[in-house]
Amino acid sequence: MAISRSIRRTKPITMVLAGLLAFGFLVFLFSPSSNAVAVSTAKRKFDSAAAHPLSPPTAPFQKAPPSMNGKRPPPPVVHYHMNNLTTTSDPIGNQENVLILTPLARFYQGYWDNLLALSYPHSLISLGFITPKTREGNAATAALQAAIAQTQNGPEDKRFASISILRQDFDPPISSQDESERHKKENQKARRSAMSRARNSLLFTTIGPYTSWVLWLDADIVESPPNLIQDLTSHDKPVIVPNCFQRYKNDKGQWDVRPYDYNSWQDSQTAADLAKNLAQDDILLEGYGDVATYRTLMAKTADTSEGRDQKAITPLDGVGGTALLVKAEVHRDGAMFPPFAFYHLMETEGFAKMARRLGWSCWGLPNYFVYHYNE
Repeated sequence: MAISRSIRRTKPITMVLAGLLAFGFLVFLFSPSSNAVAVSTAKRKFDSAAAHPLSPPTAPFQKAPPSMNGKRPPPPVVHYHMNNLTTTSDPIGNQENVLILTPLARFYQGYWDNLLALSYPHSLISLGFITPKTREGNAATAALQAAIAQTQNGPEDKRFASISILRQDFDPPISSQDESERHKKENQKARRSAMSRARNSLLFTTIGPYTSWVLWLDADIVESPPNLIQDLTSHDKPVIVPNCFQRYKNDKGQWDVRPYDYNSWQDSQTAADLAKNLAQDDILLEGYGDVATYRTLMAKTADTSEGRDQKAITPLDGVGGTALLVKAEVHRDGAMFPPFAFYHLMETEGFAKMARRLGWSCWGLPNYFVYHYNE
């Protein structure tokens, strides 16, 4: 077939340019616009956002777009079906949200590394922190924010569902957070009262209608198992706490372990009799040799052998808060951390008493360990 004269005279470069132009037109015609991609991304973010500006920060709230006449629609009425919320021994299978709460006066990298290593889906974990208005608190907040920025801008499977940071609206009762100062007996009542106020502020501000479990995890817990959440929830108990130990070098210069938290215990008649003779605002403390309560301390019943039964469980009357798992409905029922003498108990021990008064049981895992930082 004869080739037309106009085509024969066309230069090859012209043909190439014409082909590229045609290809570009087809790409423009059939590919989604950048605006459509942006709209799709915004919709995904909006779908996962909080339902209402007054909702707890389980997810960031984003304002609804304005209507066509320039006015925003009225705030929605949000319904939460609390009876559909589950707290089970299979929290992953049931997609149960866990809120991890930490009063944080110092930032320890080991603590943050343990959070990142948790095998529970991070998309089901929200974090809440409260830091004091001190120089140490400022440094801890700065370090925490740096760690958060790196994590939340990193791989998606490592990001947490939401993170909240509160600053205390009251001054701490003691200026130093050194271990020796924190544990002085004369500082305990004021210190525990302040800790209770901080815990309550953090809890009441961050717990959401979709929260199934609340895990209280102290900032100086620098070693905990990756399966911590699954291991604790597997017992399906309202309140449960592992044993808190501490690694140290013994007299032979070898690494060893020793009990750290003595606030998890079974009550005794001796302690009950001592409480009867206390003034209304006095509290009964554990871990101090000048008062013998003869309570059964979970820290003293631990089996530290390698073949120990880590699932062994025991009922408790008092609990510590270093790694304390609570069904959210226990808190919703009103169990909080009394900043005053409640049956001569305060903070986590007072919480256990309050939970039991509300009809909930408290349990401990004497052979399951988390480890406290050694100063």
